[in-house]
Amino acid sequence: MSTIGWDSGQIYGSNLNSSRSRVDSLEELEDKFSDFVENYRVGAEFIYREQLRRNLHVQKYHLEIVLEDLINSHLQKGLEEKLVNRPRELLPLFETAAKKVARKILLEEREEDDSNSELPNELRNLQVILRCETDATMQMRHLDAHHISKLVRIRGIIISASSLSAKATQVQIKCKTCRHTKMLSVHSGFSGITLPRTCDSDRSEAGPKECGLDPFFIVHDKSNFVDQQILKLQEAPDLVPVGDLPRHMLLSCDRDLANLVIPGTRVAVLGTYDIFQNKSSKSTGVAIRNPYILVVGMQLDADSYGRGEKSFTPEEQEEFIAMSKQPHFYEMFANSIAPSIYGNTDIKKAVTCLLFGGSKKVLPDNMRLRGDINVLLLGDPGTAKSQLLKFVEKVAPVAVYTSGKGSSAAGLTASVIRDAGSREFHLEGGAMVLADGGVVCIDEFDKMREEDRVAIHEAMEQQTISIAKAGITTVLNSRTSVLAAANPIFGRYDDMKTPGENIDFQATILSRFDMIFIIKDEHEEDRDRTIARHVMLVHMNRANPQSAEGGEIDIEKMKKYIAYCRTKCAPRLSAAAAEKLSSHFVSIRSEVRRVEQDMRERSSIPITIRQLEAIVRISEALAKLTLSPIATEEHVDEAIRLFKRSTMDALQTGEVEGLTQPQVIFEVQNVTRDVRNRLPVGSSVSAATLLKELSKNYSDIIVRRALDILVRQETLQYKNSRKVIHRSGV
Repeated sequence: MSTIGWDSGQIYGSNLNSSRSRVDSLEELEDKFSDFVENYRVGAEFIYREQLRRNLHVQKYHLEIVLEDLINSHLQKGLEEKLVNRPRELLPLFETAAKKVARKILLEEREEDDSNSELPNELRNLQVILRCETDATMQMRHLDAHHISKLVRIRGIIISASSLSAKATQVQIKCKTCRHTKMLSVHSGFSGITLPRTCDSDRSEAGPKECGLDPFFIVHDKSNFVDQQILKLQEAPDLVPVGDLPRHMLLSCDRDLANLVIPGTRVAVLGTYDIFQNKSSKSTGVAIRNPYILVVGMQLDADSYGRGEKSFTPEEQEEFIAMSKQPHFYEMFANSIAPSIYGNTDIKKAVTCLLFGGSKKVLPDNMRLRGDINVLLLGDPGTAKSQLLKFVEKVAPVAVYTSGKGSSAAGLTASVIRDAGSREFHLEGGAMVLADGGVVCIDEFDKMREEDRVAIHEAMEQQTISIAKAGITTVLNSRTSVLAAANPIFGRYDDMKTPGENIDFQATILSRFDMIFIIKDEHEEDRDRTIARHVMLVHMNRANPQSAEGGEIDIEKMKKYIAYCRTKCAPRLSAAAAEKLSSHFVSIRSEVRRVEQDMRERSSIPITIRQLEAIVRISEALAKLTLSPIATEEHVDEAIRLFKRSTMDALQTGEVEGLTQPQVIFEVQNVTRDVRNRLPVGSSVSAATLLKELSKNYSDIIVRRALDILVRQETLQYKNSRKVIHRSGV
């Protein structure tokens, strides 16, 4: 039993007998691999022989093997099990076998063409890339010492990627004294190479003593190199237990597997779980090694609808097309968004539009227009904003949830990290980079520091993050929708103040939201009774007949349907819809101008060309929901209605028909003064009597709003089922 150090390019604990039977078994395995590559077929097609032929014609020197084919192969039984348990030993044999088959293919083609061209003496080494068709993976935190030198498959998010470097596979060394040369092999991964201390030349004129110690130097021109890239993989957020930090794993990719992914990509990695000695941590002891994965296959995660194509089965596609053609499917899908939350129908419809998104556009001058929709929920505490965000995190195929107080600018965008070993800087993507192609849910948006909030301006509109730190100047993609929840500046929305005084956000950030909803916790007896009944049914685990009216769609089915629509459909506005929309936008701008004249100040919620583009995106999202290639006038009508119920209502909140907002505030103040004069502290009066007296001078809406404000300020109190009003405070 021989234990070879990892730093010398070998693995631990292998039984390296040099017996004849061992050599024969390796030769037999190589023949089996050759037989599999050459003769495995499905029907009349030789799968891997033809794939190898096609790749050689376009000078791609790799062969992609599906592990399930090794299992199902009747030619060679047990190859897959041997490959899983001894990948570092058998993969080089597999590559040698593939190279033999490649030479044979080229030889056959030369004979068929009657060509006199000679085969190259040294055909380039072929890389065997393994792929797994099943979704079976293991969690990163379950990898332990028993998996070392075994083939494993894990999922995660790439959070950083190094630049390409040249990794030596064979190094030629030369003696300074006697000019003796020899080739040394270097194993892949993080393993290094140790030069011999003495010269082993057999020349008579110079021996080990004459050459001295450490006589060798590396001849770079005669050495062989391949591309290598180091990636950092982080556990997917949904796999991290509550209270635990996400685990990380270093990945080593070489040759055709290098330069495939960028930070933020979700991948399933197949590779050999190995260990290396970290030079920066020698104090931990010689026997302590750090794990990493030598990648032998990498697939983009099927859930990443922001990148790559997700494959859907014909049955799934038929089911999705049938779903899209159902009558009232829009209402049914909106009702399936957070069914445990009562009401808020328009907010759920807006979230539905956010999940599907509009169509991205690239103009002839290469200017890009975003298709993702941003929504802001601004409201009183206890209106289920956070619950809605948590549901969106579950239902969106790619989602990242974060809270404003615990998020910094670097955590949301990107940070520059210095590598402990190489002392070089590299980028690590933040939440908006990791959610590329998905949704970022930001709770407590108002609790963020202003300088951190400014950092996401570019990410919300241009959908890029520009970095200029520590000599690194680059641009990262952040093609994400933002769903943010915030409280008004006073904790609760104050009707006695203008929207600008309630909303503590700059116009620059508000203009980037396509829809802004102001959610008030209003006191209405019938509504309170209905909500209380709904909450009790939820706590009793009973279905609410009102929430199930439209028929709920399963979360997994919703997730797949969203991914299908985003992959397959990119609607455009029809000419009639575009004409209708442009005329409506002019009327919306004139309405805003009227409000600003009444208020005698600029609106706190700006209505700009961005808002016109927002209505276009909402129209396209509604068309995409039903897999329609054209956004029609009906879609535009619904988009305008949603925009008016959200942003326009937020702009005009506090207004009463026939009165401007300053007039409403003045009237409400008069009513509150009259109520205080009418009722001494500690006295009570019939609610009907008080309403009748006040209605002589003021409208019912003004009176009820004034009473609600006084109740909220704990000046008045309802008693006896709201039939009696009691003055309890000053």
